[in-house]
Amino acid sequence: MKPYQGYVYAYPHKTAYRPLNPAPSLRDVWAGESIDSLFLYLHVPFCEMRCGFCNLFTRTGAPEELTSAYLDALDRQATAVLDALDAPVFATAAFGGGTPTYLTASELERLCDIAGRFQGFGSIPLGVETSPATATTDRLTVLAERGTTRISIGVQSFLDDEARAAVRPQKRAEVEAALDRIRAMGFPTLNIDLIYGIDGQTPATWLHSLDAALTWRPEEIYLYPLYVRPLTGLGRRTQDWDDQRLTLYRIGRDHLLAEGYEQVSMRMFRLPGDTANGTEYCCQTDGMVGLGCGARSYTSRLHYSFEYAVGASQVRSIIDSYVNETDLTTARVGFALEEDEQRRRHLLQSLLQTTGLDRNTYSARFGTDPLDDFTTALAPFEARDWLEASDTILRLTPEGLAYSDAIGPALFSSRAQSLMDSYEAR
Repeated sequence: MKPYQGYVYAYPHKTAYRPLNPAPSLRDVWAGESIDSLFLYLHVPFCEMRCGFCNLFTRTGAPEELTSAYLDALDRQATAVLDALDAPVFATAAFGGGTPTYLTASELERLCDIAGRFQGFGSIPLGVETSPATATTDRLTVLAERGTTRISIGVQSFLDDEARAAVRPQKRAEVEAALDRIRAMGFPTLNIDLIYGIDGQTPATWLHSLDAALTWRPEEIYLYPLYVRPLTGLGRRTQDWDDQRLTLYRIGRDHLLAEGYEQVSMRMFRLPGDTANGTEYCCQTDGMVGLGCGARSYTSRLHYSFEYAVGASQVRSIIDSYVNETDLTTARVGFALEEDEQRRRHLLQSLLQTTGLDRNTYSARFGTDPLDDFTTALAPFEARDWLEASDTILRLTPEGLAYSDAIGPALFSSRAQSLMDSYEAR
């Protein structure tokens, strides 16, 4: 089984979403849903550059009038959501992208004002993604003053030649200056993203980047395998380099464990004691309200968003359409989750974490046991000793965790996989 088939950060992927016809009102979508522990997510689809590995919904560069119009649309969407939901309560919030700090300091103030229309913002944990070039003092000051508790910065490599190989033109001096500014602001949690599998990367250079990141003793470190996807800057690469990535993954995992970090998932490592600043949000059961044309929203029965694209012209077209929308009261594109899909999502979101799946919690929610519901699907992993079960917990072994990007996709339903396979990348 090839270890790198797909990163399952959500189930299903947006390529499984389809137009909802007729488009249901947000009020109907959220009727009967629990809204007392939600995740608020604001998406900013702009970056100063597009990395060679990136398939996120984002565009490079934006005239001032476009960012202003985008914030206007976010504000209109916030009004529509607040009208549809009856006094929602939020447990955590995040600004993602793209690069939220592509916005100027004054635009970030306005972004926070829009988020501030939702109950709890400013007192709940807030995570924000940034980049070395945009982590400027004025922007970071705004974020610190508005209650940001976690800053995540994509470094990928501390070696300039490896950064260039990943089509991420940056200088180490710029990266280190940005990290110094972030630390000086005193954000409770710093996360550094690194990538393994870059052309020319060796165990020695990988350890070099790991040790460079550890200089700042970040509360979190994410280790991402390099993926080469269609329509990205590295999309023409055809080399199969699974063995290299697995070797580098194990080196990185073992190094961080030896440095006192605990593993949370295949990608996430965290210093003990840091618990995401106390958030009570549970991704398996709690909903998410996403604002922006690249954001998704979750209810127990429907995941929805706007159109998805990777190609530059298609992304720009979707953004242009969004900023001109005057009616944002409906869900446009989505995936309905019947109970079998809800069970599958709960299994996936739990199993891909080191804590595993609590069988009692699952049974209390669905009235069945996960081993009975997914006997056939889980059998290949049990046969490889990638899965261990007790009376209360179902979890991946360390080797199973290393194969998370194979196990996750293998657990997708035939319906979700068929929709993803039939999606036309654009």
